[in-house]
Amino acid sequence: MDELWERFHIEVDKGQSPLRIDKYLSEHMAGTSRNRIQTAADSGHITVNDIPVRSNYKVKPLDVIRVLLDHEPVDTHITPENIPLNIVYEDNDLMVINKQAGLVVHPGHGNYEHTLLHALAYYFQIKGSPLDINNPDIGLVHRIDKDTSGLLLIAKTPDAKTGLGLQFFEHTTRRTYQALVWGTFREQQGTVNGALARDTSDRTKYRIWSLEDNPDAKPAVTHWQIIETFPYVTLIECRLETGRTHQIRVHMQSLGHPLFNDEKYGGTEILKGLSTQKYKQFIHNCFDLCPRQALHAKTLGFTHPRTGEQMFFDSPLPEDMSNLLNKWRNYGNATQTDTLG
Repeated sequence: MDELWERFHIEVDKGQSPLRIDKYLSEHMAGTSRNRIQTAADSGHITVNDIPVRSNYKVKPLDVIRVLLDHEPVDTHITPENIPLNIVYEDNDLMVINKQAGLVVHPGHGNYEHTLLHALAYYFQIKGSPLDINNPDIGLVHRIDKDTSGLLLIAKTPDAKTGLGLQFFEHTTRRTYQALVWGTFREQQGTVNGALARDTSDRTKYRIWSLEDNPDAKPAVTHWQIIETFPYVTLIECRLETGRTHQIRVHMQSLGHPLFNDEKYGGTEILKGLSTQKYKQFIHNCFDLCPRQALHAKTLGFTHPRTGEQMFFDSPLPEDMSNLLNKWRNYGNATQTDTLG
């Protein structure tokens, strides 16, 4: 029974104005249609404060909403798709791929096609490889977000997946990211230690929880240090001890430094700088130049699961982030020249 249903738990914010529950839920449950929500309500599968409600019920502040949705039938078989791959390294046991921004790594709700795994299925096919990406004993060892670029590790054998997976579980891999974030720092480096779980008011997002408030929250540790400072933004390096979903994005937001152009966590607002129209246009030009959160998985180190060799890979920043940084450097130089002049 559990495999056929999907459960959601949402607590309404204190400041929420009255709003039909079907509209409210369609805005807070990404990828779920309003019609599907209405069907759930008609079936008695939506409760507010443990009482079933219809789709015209208007939510109130602090309502506790529980939703039970039947899974829509989906063909999860991965078929080959000719999607370009940037393969940094490959041997008989594993692959290291430099993923482009915009590519989802694994099929999921709302993204059942055009993923990295579909690209791998095509790659194996044209090479005449017997590997089947539908086999859960091979494939992705870890994941990065759709709009994050950078290095990913793929296991080609069950032994490799087990060995590499254990290294991630024991936090013995070495991974750094580079990110452009809003604001400047007083310190040169620091650490964020905050357990993460889904945000109950928006299940597409994550937030920091105390384990008392949410025992299911998973420990997450991010070490950061400054690489380069600009007038109103900073390029930082983040070293992960753990690899939770949205970890860097949430941790940096918690410090008051959302990632530049990160729509989900507030980075598309002009958080620092001037109020002039010229500056606003400059920021919007920056957003156009790098139309995603400015985050790149730059380095990846691990022990080869068969040979025991220490492996290390370093990928250059992609063109969109490089162009964005150059634009900020030019802005900083022009600002300094104006000040000196």
